[in-house]
Amino acid sequence: MEVGKRIREQRANAGMSQDDLAARVYVSRQTISSWENDKTYPDVQSLILLSEVFGVTVDALIKGDVETMTETIDSDVRTMKRLGYVMVGFLLLMLLAMAWICLQTFAWGWPLEQTVPTFVLALVLWGVAMFAACWVERIKRDHDLVTYHEILSFWNGEKVTRDAEKRRRESLIPRWLKIVRAVGKMLIAMAIGAFLGYGGAMVADMLLG
Repeated sequence: MEVGKRIREQRANAGMSQDDLAARVYVSRQTISSWENDKTYPDVQSLILLSEVFGVTVDALIKGDVETMTETIDSDVRTMKRLGYVMVGFLLLMLLAMAWICLQTFAWGWPLEQTVPTFVLALVLWGVAMFAACWVERIKRDHDLVTYHEILSFWNGEKVTRDAEKRRRESLIPRWLKIVRAVGKMLIAMAIGAFLGYGGAMVADMLLG
């Protein structure tokens, strides 16, 4: 791959820093670094912006590298979809496990120590879902996907249109708050599972007398 080398050379010729170039094409400095080191590749919109900034054609930036870039991006899209399905599937299984715990505890009157295996299973399922979520976050970071619209476009294999204002607002959110937000969603999911399980346990208890 030579596209990273060409971006680095064009940036140096233009006398721009990575921060300067990042601001011109609406991505982060880390994304520019990833491009220049061939860790990830720019999407179509970014290539167009790069060609305008450098005053060269898109072909001059990517000649000979199109097939490899396409294969890499397509592979990341497929990986992201699979991880998304894994994350949703294991979260649903975790909810079922939480509901099962409630059924064991409230409907059948099991002592808490007997529900430990089910609780451990729920934690394992939650851990797998979190692993998939972290992997998705890495793909999002590698491709500089910030807003929901960008993520959805990437997921659908469409051109990623970056909105500078939305990205600016998202970047103002502290990292710790994003972590709290993600953990909060997971806790809400667990609470929903417990609530559904408790409700199911009460219904089962009434039906079974």
